[in-house]
Amino acid sequence: MNLKKFIILIIIIAIIAFGVYTAINGLRLGNYQILPLKEGINLGLDLRGGVYVVLEAKGSKEDPITDEKMSRAIATIRQRVDGLGVSEATVTKQGQNRIRVSIPDIQDQDKALDMIGKTAQLEFIGPDKNVILTGEQVEDSQAVYQQTQTGEQPVVTLKFNKKGTAAFAKATKEFINQPISIVLDGEVISAPIVQSTITNGEAVITGQSTLEEASDLSTLIRAGALPVSLEPVEVRTVGPILGQDALSQSIKAAIIGVSLVFVFMILRYRLLGIVASLALVVYILLFFLVLVSIDSTLTLPGIAGLILSIGMAVDANIIIFERVKEELKLGKTLRSALDSGFSRALTSILDSNITTIIAGIVLFFFGSGSIKGFAVTLMIGIIVSMITAVLVTRYLLRLVVGTNLFTNIKLYGA
Repeated sequence: MNLKKFIILIIIIAIIAFGVYTAINGLRLGNYQILPLKEGINLGLDLRGGVYVVLEAKGSKEDPITDEKMSRAIATIRQRVDGLGVSEATVTKQGQNRIRVSIPDIQDQDKALDMIGKTAQLEFIGPDKNVILTGEQVEDSQAVYQQTQTGEQPVVTLKFNKKGTAAFAKATKEFINQPISIVLDGEVISAPIVQSTITNGEAVITGQSTLEEASDLSTLIRAGALPVSLEPVEVRTVGPILGQDALSQSIKAAIIGVSLVFVFMILRYRLLGIVASLALVVYILLFFLVLVSIDSTLTLPGIAGLILSIGMAVDANIIIFERVKEELKLGKTLRSALDSGFSRALTSILDSNITTIIAGIVLFFFGSGSIKGFAVTLMIGIIVSMITAVLVTRYLLRLVVGTNLFTNIKLYGA
């Protein structure tokens, strides 16, 4: 027995076991902490619940869509989303005239959709039907309770900028004892009667039944009106319970699938199958390590890409093992059969994996959001599987053979 190689083999197995434990339970070393995978990895909306919407800007020959308008629309929507109090939401441009919004872990999904797509064009209109000022002259907006004759009521307070203050002062002086309508997207939300000239640049919008309703209106006003009209062309909502169920079912399916692969490989290839199972565990650990390192998001299509790449990794091992068995049947020694088997299998493995990577690149650049997620995990999985099949499996098998404990070729399925 080669004691040195045997000890190295045991250490590697222990490291793999430690990696599995850390991935499942996490690890804390003083102030340094490694989160378990279920907490450290970003999950997509289909696995955690939330809202996904694609908005398309509508323009005309007289008012075309420009990059500047799209940038302003994205900034406005991002400010509205921030006002919802959610984290990890994303607002990105898609193509020339579309905006993709993803909001995870949102409880009131209908409210989120309403907040995202509403134009929120605020106007103050005098009794002569002329616009006095717009939301562009609003410097700040807050939702507060205000004491009235009937008790406290939720209101939205407005603070105008210098230009708005002057325009409002002029209008309130002109329209004393007349109503000034406060209009949002063409709908009158309040029409107070002017009692006196207002020169401090402040106004109040009443009519909200709850503070939450007032807060939503305040957020819309503060974020400003959208510079373009947006229409939803794709909307997906996933409840948190449904997302958790999808995640648990996916994990269960993955565990069952990988376990069946282990059983098949061990029954079919014996010692080679055991080594392949260890290499597959290394592959899964490396895959998630890369996924976390690049801050990628795991989705249901992404899990499909992972499972497909696991199949590719197993396929690579099968090609290698069949070549090794052929070499053993020709009467070669274990070490020689391993070297020849890996060399003969390498070209086939590289060819199949490279063609799959090319397909993944095409899907990434020309596919939509969910297809991109599938493509990313597929490409990561293929690259990692090549590393584990060609390097990890080969090194482990050389260690096993080098210990001189497993010399019977029947242990290798020959």
